[in-house]
Amino acid sequence: MLIHQLLQDGANRHPDKPAWIWTDRSTTLTYSQAAETVERAAGALAGLGVKKGDRVGIFAHNGMDYLTAMFATFRLGAIAALVNVKYAEDLDYYLNDCKPKVLIYTGDHLSTIENHRSSLVSIETYVCLDGLQDQALSWSEIIENPNPAPADTTSESDSAHLSYTSGTTGNPKGACLAHEPTIRATRCIAERLRVSQSDVISGPTALSSSYIFVSTLLPALHRGATALVTSRWDAEGAFQVMNERSVSVLSANPPILTDVLEATRRGNRLPDSLRVVVSGGGPVPPALKLAWRDELGISLAESYGQSELGGFVALASPDPLPDERLSAVGQQLPDKDVRIFGDGEAELPLGQTGEIVISGGFMNGYWEQPEKSDETLRGGWLHTGDVGVMDQEGYVYVRGRLSERLEVLGEYWYPRDLEEALLEHPDVNEAALVGVTDPQLGTRPVAFVTTNSPQFEDQSLLAYLAGRVEVDTGHLTIRCIASMPYTPTDKISRTQLRALIEVPPDETNS
Repeated sequence: MLIHQLLQDGANRHPDKPAWIWTDRSTTLTYSQAAETVERAAGALAGLGVKKGDRVGIFAHNGMDYLTAMFATFRLGAIAALVNVKYAEDLDYYLNDCKPKVLIYTGDHLSTIENHRSSLVSIETYVCLDGLQDQALSWSEIIENPNPAPADTTSESDSAHLSYTSGTTGNPKGACLAHEPTIRATRCIAERLRVSQSDVISGPTALSSSYIFVSTLLPALHRGATALVTSRWDAEGAFQVMNERSVSVLSANPPILTDVLEATRRGNRLPDSLRVVVSGGGPVPPALKLAWRDELGISLAESYGQSELGGFVALASPDPLPDERLSAVGQQLPDKDVRIFGDGEAELPLGQTGEIVISGGFMNGYWEQPEKSDETLRGGWLHTGDVGVMDQEGYVYVRGRLSERLEVLGEYWYPRDLEEALLEHPDVNEAALVGVTDPQLGTRPVAFVTTNSPQFEDQSLLAYLAGRVEVDTGHLTIRCIASMPYTPTDKISRTQLRALIEVPPDETNS
């Protein structure tokens, strides 16, 4: 099956049901209207010379036109290359990597386009979503009365979505996600979350990430549900939207779900319709799951995936997690075969720690990087680069990235183990473990924390860790900083933290 066929199926089965709602402008497209608009937009893009296999770049804020352009690209058998607007300074890197024929952008980034235009040699046509601009066509004008879209010659194995990695271990790479594996994966996600036609799913994070694509948009289309799209996150405003729209599933990242939790503690009320929240994009502290479960009576279902998947490795269900499962990222999904490999690339027994690998559906490869593709997909397995454990019931426990594992005096330290232990302390808000090379220790471990206590004492935290982690924390340094640095994709920037290790503590806490 093809991704854009989900929309046409919805138009055939429930044409008048709202498919997409753009909450910022209270704009709604029913399934029939969305399918018709996408078909019209596909004709417009074809008129600009877009053919099967071409790339269409989208550099814009979330919105209805973003969705239309993305699905119209799929309809032509072309590849949607999505770039987060937070990466404006590096726009030339992404676009010179994927070489789009057409770039669709948001009007408030004209200056960004001007800064990079001279180096963007592949782009033949610029299209502005907000009307005519210098050297750019107007999106609304080109889709108003286009020629019909050509016959659909797309195949299930064709790449549809160019999903860029976060670049935590090097330059970002474009993972080529194909139609059929993505359809299969997101059908399993819809089943795990028990999505039904009555659901209203809100996904307020960036559409440029594959996370909202696979956790919100496609599961909703599989079930004929309604997906909400929000341009910019605003915690207080989100409560009004969720209550007005009777949101039943909220799909976000840990910082947003923390914002929502804190807002409820200030008196904001969640809708009675909300039955589950899904978290992705980064590790979820067990304390956050516990707070949602016990304070709000709502399950927080953690997901574990990567840009390379078009789905998830593991996902929790809407059922409340028992305490002993709070550290799990969920159970493996039926479209994936999940195994744990040791250093010799042999499978380890259940309960042993090693690299998480999967088969059963993943990217076609990295865009124009065959050597890196072969390395990641060696032996027919996708090597995630994550270290973890799986139990007999298929629950997966992620302990950290292989590249972030620390070796201190010959002993392996896994960041997530220590971070979760620190986060259990009532005064710790955030925690991240990093290390730098040390001639005596091999690696010198430093844990950075943010706290809500003006009387922070690192020695008290060190004493708190005693007996809570398996490693010897005698060589651990704990540093309190005023705020944690984040990447544009809302992940803690360990690179910036490593740079702080040699900075005096009084400067980092100022």
